[in-house]
Amino acid sequence: MPMTVVSGRFSSAFLPNCFSVSRLVTVKYAAQRRVVLVSRSAQASSVSVSVETNSNVDSVIEKEEKNRGEKKILACPICYNSLAWISQPNGLIGSAASGTQVQCNTCKRSYLGNETHLDLAVASGSKRYSEPMPLSTELFRTPLVSFLYERGWRQNFIWGGFPGPDKEFEMAKDYLKPVLGGNIIDASCGSGMFSRLFARSDLFSLVIALDYSENMLRQCYELLNQEQNFPNKEKLVLVRADIARLPFLSGSVDAVHAGAALHCWPSPSSAVAEISRVLRPGGVFVATTFIYDGPFSFIPFLKNLRQELMRYSGSHMFLNERELGDLCKACGLVGFTRVRNGPFIMLSATKPS
Repeated sequence: MPMTVVSGRFSSAFLPNCFSVSRLVTVKYAAQRRVVLVSRSAQASSVSVSVETNSNVDSVIEKEEKNRGEKKILACPICYNSLAWISQPNGLIGSAASGTQVQCNTCKRSYLGNETHLDLAVASGSKRYSEPMPLSTELFRTPLVSFLYERGWRQNFIWGGFPGPDKEFEMAKDYLKPVLGGNIIDASCGSGMFSRLFARSDLFSLVIALDYSENMLRQCYELLNQEQNFPNKEKLVLVRADIARLPFLSGSVDAVHAGAALHCWPSPSSAVAEISRVLRPGGVFVATTFIYDGPFSFIPFLKNLRQELMRYSGSHMFLNERELGDLCKACGLVGFTRVRNGPFIMLSATKPS
């Protein structure tokens, strides 16, 4: 759309009272955005108008919109009320910068960012209190496993029917079509394998790479920065949090993805209930995991073995698809569907509209 640039003086009667001081106004056109600077002298009854057409304006506006989107969904993991930024973030780098601080508007609890991520776990910042997690969780917090995850560990999942990250990403996109353009949480992101794919695809306005493991998030940060000219880095935010205590406002998230994670959660029902809480109506949950049915069902005392495994490791064994369908239904999700390949299953369910 052609645009006429006007520079001159005219009566303030043509402008509303809100322009009695200098204002910055964003004007959107079909194919472009411009910023109109409107200023008014305190003594004059006329107004000066100029139009900024610098090509950098669009990137500034988009960055501000991204920051506003980030603020709209983050919540205190204690009281679930909104957080206020005490120091302003700026995408991946800014949100992970040392000294970044957010504070709950209600309980006034503060949370800090470090070099790699924003720490929104309930006990973050505790100097003396520590809380051991189940073995399956602590294993992925170790530096060795975090380092090896994309260097051989995840590749071994092919023996369990997992088709590989690229194929799994394409499969997940089919389920995520209704929410493309919105925000997405990559829950239990590990070293960020899928977080990077989501960000690189430019299909989402905001990608939150979330994990409880500090070392996994450190690997995620390092792998991101090893890629030169990584696209859409400003859309990616690294957050440490407990999957059973998600630091997001209720109904604020468009999609949650959990790749090869569901079986590692100490309480899948608590985690999926939290995912259901933060999803907006129509929001989509997509996850992959293992199912030990088929030939595994002939193993004697398999259910008893599962109980012992869960007791000592904290991980979960799913024995059939119905368990996962019941889990989603119990947590308020509908439209359960799945794709199988041997023990591998990709499932999807939706928050009711």
